[in-house]
Amino acid sequence: MITAGESHGPGLTCVIEGLPAGMVLDREAINRDMARRQLGHGRGGRMKIESDTAEPTGGVRHGRTLGGPVALWVANRDYANWEERMNPWPVDSPPEEVHLPRPGHADLAGVQKYGFTDVRNVLERASARETAARVAGGAVCKAFLRALGVEVVSHVLAIGTVTAAVRRSLELADFAVVDDSPVRCLDAEGSRAMVAHIDAQRKANESLGGIFEVRAYGLVPGLGSHVSFEERLDTRLAAAICSIQAIKGFELGDGFALTSRPGSQAHDEIFHSAERGFYRETNHAGGVEGGMTNGQTLIVRGAMKPLPTLTKPLRSVDIATLEPAEALRERTDSCTVPAAGVVGEAMIAYVLAGAYREKFGGDQLADVLAALAAYRARIDWRSS
Repeated sequence: MITAGESHGPGLTCVIEGLPAGMVLDREAINRDMARRQLGHGRGGRMKIESDTAEPTGGVRHGRTLGGPVALWVANRDYANWEERMNPWPVDSPPEEVHLPRPGHADLAGVQKYGFTDVRNVLERASARETAARVAGGAVCKAFLRALGVEVVSHVLAIGTVTAAVRRSLELADFAVVDDSPVRCLDAEGSRAMVAHIDAQRKANESLGGIFEVRAYGLVPGLGSHVSFEERLDTRLAAAICSIQAIKGFELGDGFALTSRPGSQAHDEIFHSAERGFYRETNHAGGVEGGMTNGQTLIVRGAMKPLPTLTKPLRSVDIATLEPAEALRERTDSCTVPAAGVVGEAMIAYVLAGAYREKFGGDQLADVLAALAAYRARIDWRSS
């Protein structure tokens, strides 16, 4: 999957390669995920302007994939207000350059790396607006996984200093109501506390980060491999989550908590019965052992820092004059952790879709399903 486009440019493009022919795509399901990315208490004015939809421009005919690259287009409605500043072609009156990099953003390192004098050449692509294209592509990957019996979901565990009280033994059905919460949190009391915390910090001109969790239900064992570092599924999962803007931490299963436990309390004992086959009673590993899925629910988390664009800007330096200055002030959100969880779903779906394609191949969806069924029969896999 690759994306192109800038935050205030004409629009965003996503291209996904490697999907089989014959997949049915649901326009409403894709656009529902696009809308979910815009949810969440703490979003700013941009969400009042954009109402994202994704339109296929290649690889799809009459709602079914053709086996070639699938291209999706997400228009930026706000481009009408930025046409002179972000036009791909030269304009009669070039806009003033931006010289005020923001601490915590790609601005300064980007202009140094690429030799720009205008920070906007960096910030437009580095913006989290790019994730709209990822969610579009992720929705297509989720459609493929759903055909294989896999569902990818997410929820918010913490915003700022407020942590949700959520039981670890969550079932897929529990996530049916997650988007009813204004912060996509499954703990009602925690949700209310998070909303209040966002409101208080927004009044103080602050932004907030937090932690989201992504789960994948219905995976078979053996996705990924132990034979090389780049084939390990945990390598890919970590890269996928950490590629999301503002993510500073990744956790798989019990993650960092495992460092303080003795080994007898850190691993998932193996059992077997005639009815269930191989199974576990715990899931400390988060569904991955030795770089491969082990058939349990995949559990990954991302830690998001507070957004760097603040309504009360931090100190910076004007890159043209080298004089002290306040960082750039632009329209911003105060908290996007709920949206980051939806982006996390898209990225995990992309990784898992790739892992299924590598393992089961197939030019047509029926070929994939047949190979998957044969594999499940060979390993006598009955759990999910």
